[in-house]
Amino acid sequence: MTIRVLLLTQWFDPEPTLKGLVFAKELQRQGHEVQVLTGFPNYPTGKIYPGYKLRFKQTEFIDGIEVTRVALYPSHDSSVLKRIFNYISFAFMAALIGIFSTKKADVIYAYHPPLTVGVAAIFIKLFRRTPIIYDIQDMWPDTLKATGMLNNDRLLNLISIICQQVYKYVDHIVVLSPGFKKLLINREVPENKISVIYNWCNEEALESKTILKDEYNQLLSDKFNLVFAGNLGKAQGLDTLINVAQNLRHNPRIQLVFVGDGTERYLLIAKVAELNLDNVVFIPRVPMSEVGGILKKADVLIVHLKDDKLFEITIPSKTQAYMAIGKPVLMAVKGDASDIIKEAKAGAIAQPDDAESILEAINYLYHSSSSELIQMGENSKKYYIDEMSLEKSCKKFIEVFEMVIRKENSNV
Repeated sequence: MTIRVLLLTQWFDPEPTLKGLVFAKELQRQGHEVQVLTGFPNYPTGKIYPGYKLRFKQTEFIDGIEVTRVALYPSHDSSVLKRIFNYISFAFMAALIGIFSTKKADVIYAYHPPLTVGVAAIFIKLFRRTPIIYDIQDMWPDTLKATGMLNNDRLLNLISIICQQVYKYVDHIVVLSPGFKKLLINREVPENKISVIYNWCNEEALESKTILKDEYNQLLSDKFNLVFAGNLGKAQGLDTLINVAQNLRHNPRIQLVFVGDGTERYLLIAKVAELNLDNVVFIPRVPMSEVGGILKKADVLIVHLKDDKLFEITIPSKTQAYMAIGKPVLMAVKGDASDIIKEAKAGAIAQPDDAESILEAINYLYHSSSSELIQMGENSKKYYIDEMSLEKSCKKFIEVFEMVIRKENSNV
């Protein structure tokens, strides 16, 4: 059965996205029709991308996918009011065009955040009688408060009330982790209304044949490389890893490698200099096509987040990339992410913000035989292919679409 999907998302390629063009193309490859309803690209700078001009409505085709873009107030700065207007302006226009100007669809796939996309989807549903699958990637208002994006209790309470209404009126909810599902159940969302479908990684970029630069090749040669790749921000709590490196300085073979950029990068560099550590190196942010080459040179890939309740129910996106590359993973994040590594037998677990625990996990991996490390890497890749890959996750989405359509047809 060919399913006609209206993919509703505020952000879409060429903006950085997870469930964007790659998802649309895979749905199409698996035999389904996709039309995208999105805004004019302006994220994360808040400025309309070159090659686009803000219009009321514009339709284009990207790799055979029909993409309808609607006007919105472009903004992504620290002003809460401007950010809210950005979200509301897209939701209003998306609802308007979705009701009056999109092709007939069998399901609406709506991507959250922001919450306003769910509100737009509900208005389209009311007029077009189309069921909604609501994909929650961020738990609002929890994340807004935890990241400091919003601290006004009245606004947070209002967002919580709107969230509950959206959960009530959408037909099915997809979440990225078992912890998200438990939280929604605690908020009185029926268990049978929620499915867990893991995110995937940028498989195409990881498999790129781009040759690793000589300087990085030399830097990573003849060492036992502990690699952390991604955002070097406050939430990652990476000063703990610097403390670990200080305790490893007696072993010249072990090297801690940071790949990427972020608000804490220069503070971390300063701390390494202050402690006079020669076993920590920094590689600046590189294109995704080069990341795979660096990850392949790693002996162990590290995931670390601060010890925070919110992080216990999330799965950091680098987890999928690490597992897809087929390397042992040292998971220093409590909860769902650690459970995956345990279940997959894909590496070692450590407590976040605990240098002693992380050091113990590193020593365990360092003293493992090469055949044991290879087996962990193979387990890691197999788990990704079986449970998290684009193809498998997309099939799970299609199963949810079919289930919702059957239910809708039985109610007619």
